[in-house]
Amino acid sequence: MSSSTLLRTGIVENADSRPVTGDGVFLTLADGRRVVDASSSPAAIGHRHPRILEAIASALKTSPTLDEGFSTPIRESASEELVDTVFGGEDWVGAVRFALTGSEANDLALSLSQALTGRDAFVTRDRAYHGMVGLARDITVQPQWHGGLTSRSGGIRPVPPSAPVRALPFPHGRFGDGLTLSTERAELALTDSASVLADAAAVIVDYTQGGRYSAPAYQDVLARKAREAGALWIADEVITGFGKGGRWLNLQRGQERPDIVTLGKAMGAGVAPAAAVVLSKDVIERIGDARWANYSSMRSTDITAAAARELVRVIDEEDLVARADSLHEVIEAGMRKLADAHPSVSRIDGRGLHWWIEIGESDWQQWLGDGQHQTVAAQTAAAVLDAGALVATSGEPNVILVTLAMIIDDRELDIVLSALDHGLGVADRIVTAGAVTGR
Repeated sequence: MSSSTLLRTGIVENADSRPVTGDGVFLTLADGRRVVDASSSPAAIGHRHPRILEAIASALKTSPTLDEGFSTPIRESASEELVDTVFGGEDWVGAVRFALTGSEANDLALSLSQALTGRDAFVTRDRAYHGMVGLARDITVQPQWHGGLTSRSGGIRPVPPSAPVRALPFPHGRFGDGLTLSTERAELALTDSASVLADAAAVIVDYTQGGRYSAPAYQDVLARKAREAGALWIADEVITGFGKGGRWLNLQRGQERPDIVTLGKAMGAGVAPAAAVVLSKDVIERIGDARWANYSSMRSTDITAAAARELVRVIDEEDLVARADSLHEVIEAGMRKLADAHPSVSRIDGRGLHWWIEIGESDWQQWLGDGQHQTVAAQTAAAVLDAGALVATSGEPNVILVTLAMIIDDRELDIVLSALDHGLGVADRIVTAGAVTGR
C-alpha cells in the first residue's frame, strides 16, 4: 500500500516519472529530464501560456466569486466570442452554458435530451468514451471504464447503468480512412439503425475515442437518421474542439449541424477547469419559457470564462487551426513510416494533432483491466519517455495515445516521432516474444 493520501486514476501508467513543471510543449520531470509533452489534451497551446496566465491573473484581481446564476461581462464576452469564432457565427447556434468538465457537459446534454423528448434510452457508436460522470458514464461503452472498482486480484464491481444504451457500428480500416468514407458505405454501416434509434432520447458521437476518427459521411447520415427517429444529435467535441483536428470543430467537416455540442479539455487552456454545452436555436425554442432546473455553484466562474476567451483569441490570432491542419500530412507520413517499420503496429488512426496507435491484436470488448499485469502499452510508453517524449495510454492494454500542442514546432515534432520509433521497437520485441499477437 502507498503511504500517499492522494487517490489518482491509473490511466497514466508511467506516473512514477512525475512532471514538476511545464513550459510550452515541454515538461520537466522530477529527475531533471526535460521531455516533449505528447500526452495532454487540455494544454492545447502548451503549458503555462503567458497570455492565459495574464488573463486569469487579471480576472482574479477584479472578479468576485459568483455562482452560475449571475451574468458578468467576462462570461458574456466569452460566450459571444465562442459562438462568433469557434462556431464561425453560424446562424443555428443558440446559447452557451458553461460547465467544469467534458464529462459534466455530456451529462448535462444527455439529461436535457431526456427532458425534451420524454425518452430515456441513448445511442452511441462502438468503442465510445464520453466521460465518467452520471449519464456520460452510462454512454461510455469501453468496458474497462465502468465507473466502479477494478480488482488487482481479478474481477470488477461496475456501477449499474441508469439508462438503456445501444451502440452502432462504425466502419474503419487499418490506417484511418474516415475523411474518405463514402455516403454509401456509411449508409450500409447504419442499415439497421432505425430500430436502434426508435425510442432514443439522443445519439451522441465523438470524433476520436476508441480510435474512431472524423468521418463526415457517417456523421451526416447518422444525423439525418436521428432526426427521422425523433432523437436529438449531440456532437461530443470535448477532445476535438478548439482546432487540434484542423477545424475549430470536427463537425464542421460535414454538412449537418447538431442539436447540442459539448466542449471541454482544451477549453481552459490547461489552467482552469472549463467546459460548455452549446445549444442550437431549435433546442432553445423547444425549452421555451421553461427553467432548466440544473445548477452548480462553481460551474461558471470568471476565471473559467477568462481562460476560455483568451484561448480562443490566441488560437485565432496565431492561426493555429490552419497550422494543425497543415501538420496533419507531416504527422500522417511519419505515422505511416512507423507502421511500416514496426510489425507490432496493428492499426494507426488520427487527425491533425491527435493520434491512436494499436499494438498487436486485442479484443477491446473483453478487456476489463483487472488483475496484475504490465501492459504492452505501459512498457511502450515508458520506452517512449526514455527517448524524450511523454505519451498517454487509453486504459486499454495495447493502445498509445499521442496528442500534441498546437504550438509544437518541427524540431519538437521530430523528437516525438523519434521517441515513438524507439518505443515501438520495444513493442516489437514484446510481440516477437509472444506476449501479444502482432499483425
